[in-house]
Amino acid sequence: MLEKLEAAERRYEELNMLMADPNTPMNPSMWAKYAKEQAKIAGLVRKFRELRRAQKDLRDDRQLLKDQLDEELKALVESEIEELRAQIERLEGELRVMLLPKDPNDEKNVLVEIRGGAGGEEAALFAASLFRMYSRYAERKGWKTEMMSSNPTDLGGFKEVIFMVEGDAAYSRLKYESGVHRVQRVPTTEASGRIHTSTVTVAVLPEAEEVEVEIRPSDLRIDTYCASGHGGQSVNTTYSAVRITHLPTGLVATCQDEKSQLKNKDRAMRVLRARLYDLEKQKRDAELAEARRSQVGTGDRSERIRTYNFPQTRITDHRAGLTLHKLDMVLDGDLDDVIDALTGMDQAEMLSKAE
Repeated sequence: MLEKLEAAERRYEELNMLMADPNTPMNPSMWAKYAKEQAKIAGLVRKFRELRRAQKDLRDDRQLLKDQLDEELKALVESEIEELRAQIERLEGELRVMLLPKDPNDEKNVLVEIRGGAGGEEAALFAASLFRMYSRYAERKGWKTEMMSSNPTDLGGFKEVIFMVEGDAAYSRLKYESGVHRVQRVPTTEASGRIHTSTVTVAVLPEAEEVEVEIRPSDLRIDTYCASGHGGQSVNTTYSAVRITHLPTGLVATCQDEKSQLKNKDRAMRVLRARLYDLEKQKRDAELAEARRSQVGTGDRSERIRTYNFPQTRITDHRAGLTLHKLDMVLDGDLDDVIDALTGMDQAEMLSKAE
Protein backbone atom coordinates (compact mmCIF):
# COMPACT_ATOMS: atom_id res chain seq x y z
CA MET A 1 0.00 0.00 0.00
CA LEU A 2 2.83 2.38 0.89
CA GLU A 3 4.44 1.98 -2.53
CA LYS A 4 1.18 2.82 -4.29
CA LEU A 5 0.63 5.88 -2.10
CA GLU A 6 4.15 7.17 -2.65
CA ALA A 7 3.81 6.63 -6.41
CA ALA A 8 0.55 8.59 -6.42
CA GLU A 9 2.19 11.45 -4.51
CA ARG A 10 5.14 11.55 -6.93
CA ARG A 11 2.76 11.68 -9.89
CA TYR A 12 0.74 14.44 -8.21
CA GLU A 13 3.86 16.58 -7.79
CA GLU A 14 4.99 15.79 -11.33
CA LEU A 15 1.65 17.01 -12.70
CA ASN A 16 1.97 20.14 -10.56
CA MET A 17 5.33 20.94 -12.13
CA LEU A 18 4.14 20.16 -15.66
CA MET A 19 1.15 22.49 -15.37
CA ALA A 20 3.15 25.25 -13.64
CA ASP A 21 6.17 25.19 -15.99
CA PRO A 22 5.74 27.84 -18.71
CA ASN A 23 8.18 25.91 -20.91
CA THR A 24 5.96 22.83 -21.05
CA PRO A 25 4.28 22.64 -24.49
CA MET A 26 0.62 22.54 -23.56
CA ASN A 27 -2.54 22.74 -25.63
CA PRO A 28 -6.00 23.01 -24.02
CA SER A 29 -6.76 19.29 -24.39
CA MET A 30 -3.43 18.30 -22.79
CA TRP A 31 -4.02 20.74 -19.93
CA ALA A 32 -7.49 19.29 -19.36
CA LYS A 33 -6.05 15.76 -19.39
CA TYR A 34 -3.42 16.63 -16.76
CA ALA A 35 -5.92 18.52 -14.61
CA LYS A 36 -8.37 15.60 -14.71
CA GLU A 37 -5.64 13.11 -13.77
CA GLN A 38 -4.48 15.29 -10.89
CA ALA A 39 -8.02 15.78 -9.60
CA LYS A 40 -8.53 11.98 -9.53
CA ILE A 41 -5.56 11.44 -7.17
CA ALA A 42 -5.77 14.70 -5.18
CA GLY A 43 -8.00 13.20 -2.47
CA LEU A 44 -5.75 10.17 -2.12
CA VAL A 45 -2.63 12.33 -1.76
CA ARG A 46 -4.30 14.60 0.82
CA LYS A 47 -5.35 11.58 2.87
CA PHE A 48 -1.84 10.07 2.63
CA ARG A 49 -0.26 13.30 3.86
CA GLU A 50 -2.74 13.45 6.72
CA LEU A 51 -1.72 9.90 7.66
CA ARG A 52 1.97 10.78 7.64
CA ARG A 53 1.36 13.81 9.87
CA ALA A 54 -0.55 11.64 12.34
CA GLN A 55 2.22 9.01 12.30
CA LYS A 56 4.86 11.69 12.97
CA ASP A 57 2.81 13.12 15.83
CA LEU A 58 2.51 9.61 17.28
CA ARG A 59 6.29 9.09 17.11
CA ASP A 60 6.89 12.48 18.77
CA ASP A 61 4.44 11.70 21.58
CA ARG A 62 6.01 8.31 22.23
CA GLN A 63 9.41 9.95 22.41
CA LEU A 64 8.01 12.54 24.79
CA LEU A 65 6.83 9.79 27.14
CA LYS A 66 10.46 8.74 27.60
CA ASP A 67 11.18 12.06 29.29
CA GLN A 68 10.45 12.79 32.93
CA LEU A 69 6.91 14.19 32.88
CA ASP A 70 4.59 15.13 35.68
CA GLU A 71 1.49 12.98 36.04
CA GLU A 72 -0.88 15.53 34.52
CA LEU A 73 1.22 16.04 31.36
CA LYS A 74 1.87 12.30 31.07
CA ALA A 75 -1.89 11.59 31.15
CA LEU A 76 -2.44 14.25 28.49
CA VAL A 77 0.20 12.73 26.18
CA GLU A 78 -1.16 9.20 26.69
CA SER A 79 -4.66 10.40 25.82
CA GLU A 80 -3.35 12.05 22.65
CA ILE A 81 -1.54 8.82 21.71
CA GLU A 82 -4.81 6.88 21.91
CA GLU A 83 -6.54 9.45 19.72
CA LEU A 84 -3.72 9.32 17.18
CA ARG A 85 -3.82 5.52 17.07
CA ALA A 86 -7.54 5.62 16.32
CA GLN A 87 -7.00 8.34 13.69
CA ILE A 88 -4.23 6.34 12.00
CA GLU A 89 -6.37 3.19 11.94
CA ARG A 90 -9.26 5.14 10.38
CA LEU A 91 -7.01 6.80 7.77
CA GLU A 92 -5.37 3.50 6.82
CA GLY A 93 -8.82 1.93 6.32
CA GLU A 94 -9.98 4.85 4.18
CA LEU A 95 -6.81 4.69 2.07
CA ARG A 96 -7.22 0.95 1.50
CA VAL A 97 -10.71 1.62 0.18
CA MET A 98 -9.46 4.47 -2.05
CA LEU A 99 -6.83 2.15 -3.55
CA LEU A 100 -9.35 -0.53 -4.52
CA PRO A 101 -9.68 -1.12 -8.29
CA LYS A 102 -12.23 1.24 -9.76
CA ASP A 103 -15.13 0.06 -11.90
CA PRO A 104 -14.21 1.46 -15.35
CA ASN A 105 -17.85 2.47 -15.83
CA ASP A 106 -18.19 4.44 -12.58
CA GLU A 107 -17.68 7.86 -14.16
CA LYS A 108 -20.15 7.25 -16.97
CA ASN A 109 -23.66 8.51 -17.53
CA VAL A 110 -26.36 5.87 -17.21
CA LEU A 111 -29.40 4.64 -19.04
CA VAL A 112 -32.16 3.61 -16.62
CA GLU A 113 -34.93 1.28 -17.80
CA ILE A 114 -37.99 0.79 -15.56
CA ARG A 115 -40.69 -1.73 -16.44
CA GLY A 116 -43.87 -2.77 -14.67
CA GLY A 117 -43.76 -6.46 -13.72
CA ALA A 118 -46.32 -8.55 -11.86
CA GLY A 119 -49.35 -6.57 -10.77
CA GLY A 120 -50.75 -4.96 -13.89
CA GLU A 121 -51.83 -1.34 -13.45
CA GLU A 122 -50.56 -1.22 -9.88
CA ALA A 123 -47.08 -2.22 -11.09
CA ALA A 124 -47.25 0.46 -13.77
CA LEU A 125 -48.17 3.07 -11.15
CA PHE A 126 -45.23 2.05 -8.99
CA ALA A 127 -42.95 2.23 -12.04
CA ALA A 128 -43.98 5.89 -12.25
CA SER A 129 -43.16 6.31 -8.53
CA LEU A 130 -39.67 4.88 -9.07
CA PHE A 131 -39.16 7.12 -12.09
CA ARG A 132 -40.00 10.11 -9.90
CA MET A 133 -37.69 8.79 -7.11
CA TYR A 134 -34.70 8.57 -9.44
CA SER A 135 -35.53 11.92 -11.04
CA ARG A 136 -35.62 13.58 -7.61
CA TYR A 137 -32.37 11.85 -6.61
CA ALA A 138 -30.73 13.17 -9.78
CA GLU A 139 -31.95 16.69 -8.89
CA ARG A 140 -30.36 16.40 -5.43
CA LYS A 141 -27.05 15.40 -7.06
CA GLY A 142 -27.18 18.14 -9.66
CA TRP A 143 -27.48 15.61 -12.48
CA LYS A 144 -29.42 16.06 -15.70
CA THR A 145 -32.16 13.63 -16.78
CA GLU A 146 -33.43 13.13 -20.33
CA MET A 147 -36.44 11.06 -21.28
CA MET A 148 -35.52 8.55 -23.99
CA SER A 149 -38.70 6.50 -24.37
CA SER A 150 -41.93 5.91 -22.47
CA ASN A 151 -45.08 3.82 -22.64
CA PRO A 152 -47.58 5.48 -20.26
CA THR A 153 -50.89 4.05 -19.07
CA ASP A 154 -54.25 5.79 -18.81
CA LEU A 155 -53.99 6.08 -14.99
CA GLY A 156 -50.62 7.83 -15.02
CA GLY A 157 -48.35 4.82 -14.70
CA PHE A 158 -45.69 3.45 -17.03
CA LYS A 159 -45.58 0.04 -18.66
CA GLU A 160 -42.03 1.07 -19.53
CA VAL A 161 -39.95 4.22 -19.16
CA ILE A 162 -36.35 4.70 -20.28
CA PHE A 163 -34.32 7.78 -19.41
CA MET A 164 -30.71 8.98 -19.40
CA VAL A 165 -28.99 10.36 -16.30
CA GLU A 166 -25.99 12.56 -17.03
CA GLY A 167 -23.72 13.70 -14.21
CA ASP A 168 -20.56 13.19 -12.20
CA ALA A 169 -20.10 9.48 -11.39
CA ALA A 170 -23.80 8.73 -11.98
CA TYR A 171 -23.16 5.04 -12.67
CA SER A 172 -21.13 4.60 -9.47
CA ARG A 173 -24.19 5.56 -7.43
CA LEU A 174 -27.05 4.10 -9.48
CA LYS A 175 -25.53 0.76 -10.53
CA TYR A 176 -26.85 -0.96 -7.39
CA GLU A 177 -30.47 -0.24 -8.42
CA SER A 178 -30.63 -3.01 -11.04
CA GLY A 179 -33.02 -5.78 -10.09
CA VAL A 180 -36.58 -6.41 -8.99
CA HIS A 181 -38.26 -3.84 -6.73
CA ARG A 182 -41.29 -5.12 -4.80
CA VAL A 183 -44.08 -2.90 -3.51
CA GLN A 184 -46.69 -3.83 -0.88
CA ARG A 185 -49.63 -1.44 -0.58
CA VAL A 186 -53.37 -1.02 -1.03
CA PRO A 187 -53.92 -0.03 -4.67
CA THR A 188 -56.10 3.00 -5.38
CA THR A 189 -58.21 0.69 -7.54
CA GLU A 190 -58.79 -1.77 -4.64
CA ALA A 191 -62.20 -1.23 -3.04
CA SER A 192 -61.83 -3.83 -0.24
CA GLY A 193 -58.62 -2.35 1.18
CA ARG A 194 -56.54 -5.50 0.68
CA ILE A 195 -52.75 -5.14 0.45
CA HIS A 196 -51.38 -6.18 -2.94
CA THR A 197 -47.81 -7.12 -3.85
CA SER A 198 -46.50 -5.94 -7.22
CA THR A 199 -43.08 -5.85 -8.82
CA VAL A 200 -41.13 -3.49 -11.04
CA THR A 201 -37.84 -4.28 -12.78
CA VAL A 202 -35.04 -1.73 -13.02
CA ALA A 203 -32.01 -2.01 -15.30
CA VAL A 204 -29.12 0.46 -15.01
CA LEU A 205 -26.78 0.44 -18.00
CA PRO A 206 -23.62 2.53 -18.46
CA GLU A 207 -23.88 4.77 -21.50
CA ALA A 208 -21.68 3.43 -24.29
CA GLU A 209 -19.59 5.65 -26.52
CA GLU A 210 -19.49 4.96 -30.24
CA VAL A 211 -15.85 3.90 -29.98
CA GLU A 212 -16.77 1.23 -27.42
CA VAL A 213 -19.46 -0.51 -29.44
CA GLU A 214 -19.03 -1.11 -33.14
CA ILE A 215 -22.38 -1.16 -34.91
CA ARG A 216 -22.29 -1.84 -38.63
CA PRO A 217 -25.08 -0.18 -40.62
CA SER A 218 -25.65 -3.50 -42.42
CA ASP A 219 -26.54 -5.08 -39.05
CA LEU A 220 -29.44 -2.68 -38.49
CA ARG A 221 -33.04 -2.67 -39.67
CA ILE A 222 -34.65 0.74 -39.15
CA ASP A 223 -38.43 1.00 -39.34
CA THR A 224 -40.48 4.19 -39.08
CA TYR A 225 -44.14 4.42 -38.15
CA CYS A 226 -46.74 6.83 -36.83
CA ALA A 227 -46.42 7.47 -33.11
CA SER A 228 -49.34 6.31 -30.98
CA GLY A 229 -50.70 7.45 -27.63
CA HIS A 230 -52.80 5.87 -24.88
CA GLY A 231 -54.96 3.06 -26.15
CA GLY A 232 -53.19 3.03 -29.50
CA GLN A 233 -54.72 6.23 -30.89
CA SER A 234 -52.57 8.06 -33.43
CA VAL A 235 -50.68 11.05 -32.02
CA ASN A 236 -49.58 12.41 -35.38
CA THR A 237 -49.81 11.43 -39.02
CA THR A 238 -46.10 11.62 -39.83
CA TYR A 239 -43.76 8.65 -39.65
CA SER A 240 -41.69 10.10 -36.82
CA ALA A 241 -41.49 7.06 -34.53
CA VAL A 242 -38.41 4.88 -35.01
CA ARG A 243 -37.74 1.21 -34.30
CA ILE A 244 -34.17 -0.05 -34.68
CA THR A 245 -33.46 -3.80 -34.71
CA HIS A 246 -29.92 -5.11 -34.30
CA LEU A 247 -30.13 -8.19 -36.49
CA PRO A 248 -27.20 -10.24 -35.06
CA THR A 249 -28.56 -10.09 -31.49
CA GLY A 250 -32.25 -9.39 -32.03
CA LEU A 251 -32.08 -6.40 -29.65
CA VAL A 252 -34.71 -3.75 -30.39
CA ALA A 253 -34.84 -0.08 -29.39
CA THR A 254 -37.77 2.22 -30.13
CA CYS A 255 -38.49 5.89 -29.59
CA GLN A 256 -41.58 7.93 -30.43
CA ASP A 257 -41.48 10.72 -27.83
CA GLU A 258 -40.14 13.41 -30.21
CA LYS A 259 -41.94 14.84 -33.24
CA SER A 260 -38.69 14.72 -35.18
CA GLN A 261 -37.80 11.39 -36.77
CA LEU A 262 -34.09 12.36 -36.60
CA LYS A 263 -34.25 12.97 -32.83
CA ASN A 264 -36.13 9.71 -32.26
CA LYS A 265 -33.54 7.83 -34.30
CA ASP A 266 -30.69 9.39 -32.32
CA ARG A 267 -32.29 8.45 -28.99
CA ALA A 268 -33.09 4.92 -30.14
CA MET A 269 -29.46 4.47 -31.22
CA ARG A 270 -28.20 5.62 -27.80
CA VAL A 271 -30.50 3.08 -26.12
CA LEU A 272 -29.41 0.32 -28.51
CA ARG A 273 -25.72 1.14 -28.02
CA ALA A 274 -26.05 0.97 -24.23
CA ARG A 275 -27.89 -2.36 -24.42
CA LEU A 276 -25.26 -3.84 -26.74
CA TYR A 277 -22.50 -2.62 -24.43
CA ASP A 278 -24.29 -4.22 -21.47
CA LEU A 279 -24.69 -7.47 -23.41
CA GLU A 280 -20.98 -7.58 -24.22
CA LYS A 281 -20.13 -6.72 -20.62
CA GLN A 282 -22.28 -9.62 -19.38
CA LYS A 283 -20.52 -11.97 -21.80
CA ARG A 284 -17.09 -10.85 -20.57
CA ASP A 285 -18.13 -11.22 -16.94
CA ALA A 286 -19.45 -14.71 -17.59
CA GLU A 287 -16.11 -15.75 -19.06
CA LEU A 288 -14.17 -14.77 -15.95
CA ALA A 289 -13.13 -17.74 -13.79
CA GLU A 290 -14.22 -15.89 -10.67
CA ALA A 291 -17.13 -13.78 -11.75
CA ARG A 292 -17.94 -11.17 -9.17
CA ARG A 293 -21.08 -12.27 -7.31
CA SER A 294 -21.15 -10.20 -4.13
CA GLN A 295 -23.98 -9.63 -1.68
CA VAL A 296 -24.54 -6.32 -3.43
CA GLY A 297 -25.96 -8.31 -6.31
CA THR A 298 -25.15 -9.21 -9.86
CA GLY A 299 -27.67 -6.92 -11.51
CA ASP A 300 -29.61 -9.98 -12.64
CA ARG A 301 -33.14 -8.86 -13.54
CA SER A 302 -34.61 -11.77 -11.56
CA GLU A 303 -33.22 -10.62 -8.21
CA ARG A 304 -35.62 -9.18 -5.67
CA ILE A 305 -33.43 -6.47 -4.23
CA ARG A 306 -35.80 -4.24 -2.28
CA THR A 307 -39.27 -4.09 -0.74
CA TYR A 308 -41.32 -0.92 -0.29
CA ASN A 309 -43.99 -1.54 2.37
CA PHE A 310 -46.50 1.32 2.47
CA PRO A 311 -48.65 0.25 5.47
CA GLN A 312 -45.52 0.20 7.66
CA THR A 313 -43.80 3.13 5.85
CA ARG A 314 -40.84 0.75 5.59
CA ILE A 315 -38.20 0.16 2.95
CA THR A 316 -36.00 -2.94 3.17
CA ASP A 317 -32.96 -3.60 1.02
CA HIS A 318 -32.52 -7.37 1.09
CA ARG A 319 -28.87 -7.34 -0.02
CA ALA A 320 -27.65 -5.00 2.71
CA GLY A 321 -30.12 -6.26 5.33
CA LEU A 322 -31.03 -2.59 5.77
CA THR A 323 -34.47 -1.48 6.96
CA LEU A 324 -35.47 2.19 7.10
CA HIS A 325 -38.77 3.62 8.30
CA LYS A 326 -38.75 6.66 6.04
CA LEU A 327 -40.46 5.43 2.90
CA ASP A 328 -41.82 8.86 1.92
CA MET A 329 -38.35 10.42 2.09
CA VAL A 330 -36.78 7.64 0.01
CA LEU A 331 -39.46 7.90 -2.66
CA ASP A 332 -38.78 11.64 -2.72
CA GLY A 333 -35.19 10.91 -3.74
CA ASP A 334 -33.43 10.52 -0.38
CA LEU A 335 -31.52 7.42 -1.49
CA ASP A 336 -28.04 8.07 -0.08
CA ASP A 337 -28.44 5.94 3.07
CA VAL A 338 -29.38 2.90 0.99
CA ILE A 339 -26.72 3.44 -1.68
CA ASP A 340 -24.02 4.16 0.93
CA ALA A 341 -24.80 0.85 2.66
CA LEU A 342 -24.51 -1.06 -0.63
CA THR A 343 -21.30 0.74 -1.56
CA GLY A 344 -19.84 -0.17 1.83
CA MET A 345 -20.73 -3.83 1.36
CA ASP A 346 -19.17 -3.83 -2.09
CA GLN A 347 -15.95 -2.30 -0.77
CA ALA A 348 -15.83 -4.68 2.21
CA GLU A 349 -16.05 -7.68 -0.10
CA MET A 350 -13.29 -6.35 -2.35
CA LEU A 351 -11.08 -5.68 0.68
CA SER A 352 -11.58 -9.24 1.96
CA LYS A 353 -10.58 -10.62 -1.45
CA ALA A 354 -7.51 -8.39 -1.53
CA GLU A 355 -6.24 -9.58 1.85
